[in-house]
Amino acid sequence: QAVVDFERLGEHAAAFQGHDVGFCCLGTTRAKAGADGFVRVDRDYVAQAAELARAGGCKHFVLQSSRGANAQSRFLYLRVKGEVENLVQAVGFDRCTILRPAVLLCKRQESRPTEWIAQQFLGVVAWVFPTAYSVPVETVARAMVACVLQPGEGKVKVLENGAIHELGKA
Repeated sequence: QAVVDFERLGEHAAAFQGHDVGFCCLGTTRAKAGADGFVRVDRDYVAQAAELARAGGCKHFVLQSSRGANAQSRFLYLRVKGEVENLVQAVGFDRCTILRPAVLLCKRQESRPTEWIAQQFLGVVAWVFPTAYSVPVETVARAMVACVLQPGEGKVKVLENGAIHELGKA
């Protein structure tokens, strides 16, 4: 495990050397970091980490993005997620897997009242429609590992929420 300063990520290139696979779940919220901070963390840091990983020999990069990611979106969150997907793909990994989960179901240490309400509601909805609107973070993690263990089916693979649920059962 290496601790890096993302503001000076280039100084930590050695931490990205010699890994076949890179996993990226880095992100913040606009409420926590402000609009500029959100863009810096969710797009710029991720893109720079992907570039360092590729330069260090990484062959397969696995990125957690978001349902609805679209570089043309009018919504900042979805636009930034779409932009970073495009940037990571452009790095030129042998394989790139992008996971687009819906609402992540998890326990957080920090208080996010609106997200908590949504999780409570979606937790109930998940009993009826288990793959439609949410996904437990543990399922996303299992899917990320499983996609690396499966043979490659092309250079870029995008997994939407339903596929994440299926792969996360493996």
